[in-house]
Amino acid sequence: MAVRSESSREAILRATIDLLGDQPPGPVSLQKLSIEGIARQAGVSKMTIYRWWPSKAAVVIDSFLDNHVAQTPVEDTGSPLETLRQHMASLASVYAGPEGRLVAQLIAECQFDPATLQEFKQRFWQGRREAVTQLIERAMREGDLRSDVEPDEVAEALYAPIYFRLLFQTGPLDAESTERLVDVALAGFGPNAAPRVIGKSKSERPQARPRSARKSA
Repeated sequence: MAVRSESSREAILRATIDLLGDQPPGPVSLQKLSIEGIARQAGVSKMTIYRWWPSKAAVVIDSFLDNHVAQTPVEDTGSPLETLRQHMASLASVYAGPEGRLVAQLIAECQFDPATLQEFKQRFWQGRREAVTQLIERAMREGDLRSDVEPDEVAEALYAPIYFRLLFQTGPLDAESTERLVDVALAGFGPNAAPRVIGKSKSERPQARPRSARKSA
């Protein structure tokens, strides 16, 4: 019975991805996707689906995570900054395809459904946040990043341009473009960047050294 149940579960996840994908039987938008449609495609009953998931959004999130985490790993290469660069590159590469459109639809759904937002944050973002902030904290300890900022702020600055391009399609998500975006974000948190100063006017804040001065130092 356990084997049969796991087989049904995998069929449901695959059916969901197939319906949301670019090729037949898709594409079906997240808004038009239904539990009935998933059950029909998977060859199971609606009750079988509700045995594992409380809602359509929960099925979609599981289907997304089933493939996404494996395709966009946060694998320690020895250098925390290089690991971050590789992770962001893999993320952008995946988001440039059909999975990116699914993520965009999930984000849109989160704006209207607090339960979906909470589940997406818990199931997806929190795990990524922990892995990435550990790398950022290590980079701070090793002197590769300034230590007067919060690791969460650095993580958000790295992810933000990728998600902005995904949602607004302002530019490509290819390897070269992503590398530039990551370099720009990291430059603001580098050891030679101007320190964070709160409560002072702009004229009172210390200025970052010019690039030419950094090279000659």
